[in-house]
Amino acid sequence: MKEVVSSSWSTGNTSIDIVIGLMLITSIMVLCVSILMLRVIKFYVKEAANPKPFSTPEEKERVRLEQEALEAAKPKKPSIWQKLMQLKPLEEEGSLVMEHKFDGIAELNNPTPAWFMVLFYGTIIFAIGYLLNYHVFGYGKLQDEEYVAEIEQAAVDKAAFLANPVNAASAVNENNVVQSKDAKILESGAALFANRCTPCHGDHGQGIVGPNLTDEYWLHGGKIQSVFKTIKYGVPEKGMIAWEKSLSAQQIADLANYVLSLQGTKPAGAKAPQGEKE
Repeated sequence: MKEVVSSSWSTGNTSIDIVIGLMLITSIMVLCVSILMLRVIKFYVKEAANPKPFSTPEEKERVRLEQEALEAAKPKKPSIWQKLMQLKPLEEEGSLVMEHKFDGIAELNNPTPAWFMVLFYGTIIFAIGYLLNYHVFGYGKLQDEEYVAEIEQAAVDKAAFLANPVNAASAVNENNVVQSKDAKILESGAALFANRCTPCHGDHGQGIVGPNLTDEYWLHGGKIQSVFKTIKYGVPEKGMIAWEKSLSAQQIADLANYVLSLQGTKPAGAKAPQGEKE
C-alpha cells in the first residue's frame, strides 16, 4: 500500500513540474511578444509625430555614394589574426619593402610577432630560474636526488605497511615465505588443496595429470620458496594455471606448506618420480 501511495505521489509531482515548466515557457514567450509590440508601437508613434518624406531616386543614389565615401575614408580595423601576427595590410606592404633584391624578388621587413617574442624571452627567463633553483642555490632536487629520496620513502612506507598486523598476511611472497608445520596452516592448506589441486595431483598428492608431490623429486624446486613461486605463477606451458589472482598470498603460503607436508606419505598408486631429487 505504501508503495502505491508513493508511486502516485511521485507521478503527481512530475505532472506539477511539467505544468510549471510549460507556464514558465509561455510567460517568457508572452514577454518577448510584448517587447516586440512595444517597439512597433513606439515606431508608429514616432512616424506619426514626425513623418519622413519618401526619398527620390537621385537622393537615394546620393546617400549611397556618401555612405560609400565614408566607409572608404574609415581606417580598416586589423583582424585578430593580423594583430597576433603583427601583419600589415596589402596596401601598406610597399613601406615594408627592403632595399636589396634577388632575381627580382623583394623582401618584406615584417617584424617578429609579439607572441613569439614573449615565448622566446619567457624561455630565457625560465632557463635562468631553473639554473639558479637546481644548480646554483640547490633549492630543487635533481632527478637522481629525487630517485634516492623516493626509494628511501618507499622503504619507510614498506616498513610501516609490514608493521601493521592486518597487512602482514598479504606481505608474504616467494622471497620471505617460511616453512611451517603449524596445524592451522596445514589444515587451511589441506582444504585449499582438496578444492583446487586434486583434479591434477590426486586426493593424496599421488599425481594424476600433474606430478607426484609425495616423493623427493621436483620439477621446479622443492624448497618452500620454489613451491610458493610455482603455485603463484603456475606453469602455463604444462597446463598449470597461476593462482595469484584467485588466492591470497597467505593462502598460497598455506597451500605450499601443506604440499611439503605430504613428503614421504607414500600413497597408493603414486605416480613415478619426475624431475630432480632434493
